Amino acid sequence: MANFAKSTVPRFSVEVYQNEYLPEGGREVNAIVTVTSTGGGTTGGMPIPAIPAPAPPRDQGALPRDQGGGAAVVIMVDCSGSMDYPPEKMRNARDATAAAIDAIRDGVAFAVVAGTHKAAEIFPGEGRLATADPATRARAKDALRRLSADGGTAIGTWLRLADRLLASADAPIRHGILLTDGRNEHEEPGELRAALEACAGRFTCDARGVGTDWEVKEVTGIASALLGTADIVADPSNLAADFTRMMDAAMGKEIADVALRVWTPVGAEVAFVKQVAPAVEDLTDRRTEAGARAGDYPTGSWGDESRDYHLCVRVPAADVGQEMLAARVSLVLPQHDPQHAGLPATLAQGLVRAVWTEDMVASTAINPQVAHYTGQAELAQAIQQGLDARKAGDTDGATAKLGRAVQLANASGNEDTAKLLAKVVDVVDVATGTVRLKAKVAEADEMTLETRSTKTVRVKR
Repeated sequence: MANFAKSTVPRFSVEVYQNEYLPEGGREVNAIVTVTSTGGGTTGGMPIPAIPAPAPPRDQGALPRDQGGGAAVVIMVDCSGSMDYPPEKMRNARDATAAAIDAIRDGVAFAVVAGTHKAAEIFPGEGRLATADPATRARAKDALRRLSADGGTAIGTWLRLADRLLASADAPIRHGILLTDGRNEHEEPGELRAALEACAGRFTCDARGVGTDWEVKEVTGIASALLGTADIVADPSNLAADFTRMMDAAMGKEIADVALRVWTPVGAEVAFVKQVAPAVEDLTDRRTEAGARAGDYPTGSWGDESRDYHLCVRVPAADVGQEMLAARVSLVLPQHDPQHAGLPATLAQGLVRAVWTEDMVASTAINPQVAHYTGQAELAQAIQQGLDARKAGDTDGATAKLGRAVQLANASGNEDTAKLLAKVVDVVDVATGTVRLKAKVAEADEMTLETRSTKTVRVKR
């Protein structure tokens, strides 16, 4: 039976929430742009012709170039010596990788990499990917017995090998899952940065830290650069469930390399673009020019999901009664990519307006969505600054910042973050943000708060 590519891709919609009114001479326009993709697969999207995918060769399901089907995934497992302390950590990592392999959809290209001070292919080997089916999944899980803890940690080498493997399949959806339990001590920081720069835009990657001996900013930096998620798995026994969720999410992606394109008129400029839900991610510096007065901001791969973006545009000052189109926001696909042949260049778009008025009530009102996500971005920043101050021994600074975070979490209804904060501070008064630093804080609790500080809640509309 032939293996067919999916016959639909998601439908995208764009909604803009803003207060378009500015006072005379006002220049700053803020808007929340909600992007939603629905359909693809089974729930109805944009139809495209079904393209037969070549059957995999018989040699262990290995894929030669150009036979990657719709998706490819590489699992990178830390096998440094520290993974043997305690021994259950390595066993849990093997079990988690096996669970992730079980969640790989038939026809998807995949590989498993063991990461130490170098990167080694555990399955299928020889610079190839395998095509997922019952036989290759069984062989891959059997190969996991070769995962053993020994050596150091050089994450940049893991990422570069994953990039080479994923590129060999020419699959439109390219994804990595990376697990580490320690700091990146066996390569220079610049080497990891260079690897991330080389891999950015080529594949997405979810990163997880297991235990408490790893560096939060390293793991979150990997996920940020590669448009994936980051989290802590403090208890290694929870790895299998987390790996399964990550792989299920990866298998739900239907279309890759979607960009948020922002066009502004003459005299206007983009101040910033931030993803604000489901997590805060500043995209401003990732702009690539896309013609006259337009720039593209990467958003990665999409399945059935919705995300919110905060756009701030500076416009020329104008008199009362004037109005203008401040920005046009579009979801676009790169047309040079043959994987997007037959799909529209623009998937959806929305408009951001500016209207100058003498009505002070109208011009000073803050849009609820803008206010909510401005608070969520401040919440993430306050947590990070507060924890940094605490580590530096600045008790007053840490108390002030974490107190503000408690206040913001309560005001926005971010209950999960409020619970994490309560493990780091004693809350005296929620409304005023009055707190006391706890004398003793479990390292896992502090790392969990830091890792999840950018996670947000959606505004209630």
